[in-house]
Parts: sequence; structure tokens; C-alpha cells
Amino acid sequence: MSIHDKKPYGPIRVVLSEDEMPRQWYNLAADFKTPMLPPLGPDGKPVTPDMLSAIFPAPLIEQEVSQERWIDIPEPVLEILSRWRPSPLHRAVALERALGTPARIYFKNESVSPAGSHKPNTAVAQAYYNKISGVKKLTTETGAGQWGSALAFSCALMGMECKIYMVKVSFEQKPFRKLMMQTWGGTCIPSPSPYTEAGRSVLAKDPNCPGSLAIAISEAVEEAVSDKTGSTKYALGSVLNHVMLHQTIIGQEVKAQLAKIGERTPDSVIACVGGGSNFAGLAFPFVKDKIEGANIDIIAVEPASCPTLTKGVFAYDLGDMSGMTPLLPMHTLGHEFIAPTIHAGGLRYHGMAPLVSKAVLDGLVEPRSVHQLECYDAAVTFARTEGIIAAPESSHAIAMAIREAKQAKEEGKEKVIVFGLSGHGLMDLAGYEKYFAGQLQDYEFSGEDLENSLKCIQSFPKPPAAVAR
Repeated sequence: MSIHDKKPYGPIRVVLSEDEMPRQWYNLAADFKTPMLPPLGPDGKPVTPDMLSAIFPAPLIEQEVSQERWIDIPEPVLEILSRWRPSPLHRAVALERALGTPARIYFKNESVSPAGSHKPNTAVAQAYYNKISGVKKLTTETGAGQWGSALAFSCALMGMECKIYMVKVSFEQKPFRKLMMQTWGGTCIPSPSPYTEAGRSVLAKDPNCPGSLAIAISEAVEEAVSDKTGSTKYALGSVLNHVMLHQTIIGQEVKAQLAKIGERTPDSVIACVGGGSNFAGLAFPFVKDKIEGANIDIIAVEPASCPTLTKGVFAYDLGDMSGMTPLLPMHTLGHEFIAPTIHAGGLRYHGMAPLVSKAVLDGLVEPRSVHQLECYDAAVTFARTEGIIAAPESSHAIAMAIREAKQAKEEGKEKVIVFGLSGHGLMDLAGYEKYFAGQLQDYEFSGEDLENSLKCIQSFPKPPAAVAR
């Protein structure tokens, strides 16, 4: 059969106008049947908003603790987001044909942002709220470099300084990410570094430490709180409630795009998950539907070598390595855990967003894990059918979507599958090169690994047994 003999499809690319872009963010915390556990301070008591003021501006603290279901997006933020939003929803018809599946596969393409991923959705918002609060400089961490690039881009638009601590193994694997940050005026250094007490402490124990997001967070927070003038604050690219909030514009657009072409509610909604921001952005608006009775499988896909949700425990743990953050109620592998040097650097985090953890505990989200070789195999299939070279992080969602599509074929079911393409992989080609050369391997996370990595949290307060089930 030639390409011209293929059966006709509906719209291949679904685009909303700027006027159709969502004007509010959705806060999942408002719809849980039971309240979330609070973050705790060093004394084991709940953190107060005032305790967060050293690193975050007041508007973001208000969003962090808000129980309002809908929060208005400021017009200046909408104006910047409209440079690339609403992002397109694609029907993956070529992938469907290659798989021979009766499923209809859609993907939300967040790679069209200037930084090449979903990260600017919150970076722009965070830079804006800091700017109007009088902040002149933001510090942050980054894994694969997508968040660091997004914040450097956003700070450039706001006329602010930006300092990024990049996990060393990713700094070495992805040199062009550093150049992107530099082009937007950001300063990017490898972490652990000799410039902070946190970094020096790690290097003293292991001069060849590959780094981790927890270490980079410690360094960025330390620099922010060391500025006693208050002109430097810290910005986090994932995990916290306000970050999840800002990303929900993604899923809201998807729902509007599916409705625009008369497509039914998806059977499966799939996104990769590391700290939670990309997953929350696509999935949380659909979690709301599931709470209200919709029959949707919502799947969070993580690396098998960093299985926070699938093998970790729900506990109170630090978000960083050196204890500068509150204790968060989340699934964790232990804050001292350093993941294998897989190329999906954005997913190499020991913990999970408390909102995502709560959704998993409540049975609203199903976590699954995939090894990196299957992910790269799926990414290559995707590139050779749909034409887009996906980020290694996004390849986890692609791999799971392919699994679901093959299952639909076996069952003879016409499923609707939606997955998130969180970013492109044009800055990650070194990983593809190693894949083609047969130089990548899978890493299995063992029970012994978990036992060792959790020793660092044994003295922390424990969630109620009824919650940490």
C-alpha cells in the first residue's frame, strides 16, 4: 500500500487561538477528598508562610498554600505565554500506522516553546512574581538543563539576573544547554561546586561526585538565603505546589483541543514524571475529571533506575541534600540518593511533588517505570514516524504510549491515548549517539539500594500510618 492509499483521518494538528488560551490555573489541592499533610520545619512542626519568605516572594507563597480551585493568570504572564501558546495537539497518525493499532494517539507538543520544553510555563510566572516583588536575581538548580534554560529565558525578559547550578553529569553531557543559558544572560556552573558550603561538603567526601538535583538545590538555596539584602530569591522548577499549578495550562488546553475536534474523553493520559511538573501540567485537569467520575487511566512514567513512585516510600523527607528545605510529605528514595547517570537528567530526582504523591496514594494516578533502552527505542520509532526527536525525559511517555497502543491492538479496542511530549531532544543528541553505538545500559534498582538510600530519613517524623499506606 502506498502512502497515498492510506485512509483519511481527522485533523492531524489541533490549534487553539490566543483567545482560547486558558485564563486561570487549576489547583488540584482544592479537590482532594482529604487534606494534604503539611510540610514540616526542623522542629517537626508545620511550616508557616513566613518561614518561606527567605527564598520565595509573597505571591508565590500564597499560591503554595492556596486552597482556591482556580487562580487567575496575570495579563503580563499571558502576554509572554502567547508567544508560543496555546501549543499544538498532534494526532500521531504515522505512529498509529507503524504500530498497526486501532488506538487513536494524540500528543501535546510542549517542545515549541523558546526553551524547547514545558518549563517556561512556570518559569515566566515565577520570574514575573519575583520581579513585581522587587527581586533582582534568581538562583536555581537544573538537571537536564531544560529548567535552567527556561528560567534564564524568563529572567532575560524580566531584566533579572539568573544563576543556575547544573547537575555535573548533565553539565558534561549537554554542553549546548549551558550555551543556551548563557545566550539568555544566565550563569551556569556544574554542581557540586566549590562556591557554596553545600558543594564543598560533597566534594570533600567525593571529588568525582556526578551530582544530583538535591545537591544542586542545596547550592542554589544557600546562595539565595546568603543574600541578606533580600534581592536574591530561589526558583524551583518542579515539586512544589505553585509549580504544579502553573503547568496546568497544558492539560486545560488539551481538553479544549479534544473537544474542538469532537474527540471523546481519553482512555489513557500518560506523562513522564521526575519531580512532577510536566506530569501535573498534562494530568491534573484530567485527575479533576476522574475525581468527578470519569473512567481514565492516568499513568505517571518514571525511569526504572530512579523509581521514586514505584519502589520508593511515602515519607517525610528533605527536598535537598543539606537540609535547607522543609520536610515534604512525598514518595522518596532518600535525599542522599544519587541516581545512575542515565541521560534523562530531568527525571533523576529522589523525591516527588506532594500533590502527585497524594494523587497516587488516593488511587487517582498509576505509576509505572521503564528502562532507558526501551525509552530510546521508542523515541527512535517516534522520530522515524512522526519526525520529532524527543527529549530523553519525554521518551518515557512515548514508550508507555506505545505499550498502551500495542495492548489496544491485542484487545481489539479503539482506545484514545494522550501523552505529553514535554520537550525536544535536539540538545540531547549525545544520548542518542550512545544509544546507536550500543553504549547505554539499563540499571536495575534493587531492594538493597532502597534500604541503603533510605537510611538518611530514619530520624525524620513519620506520616500517619493511615496515610502512608
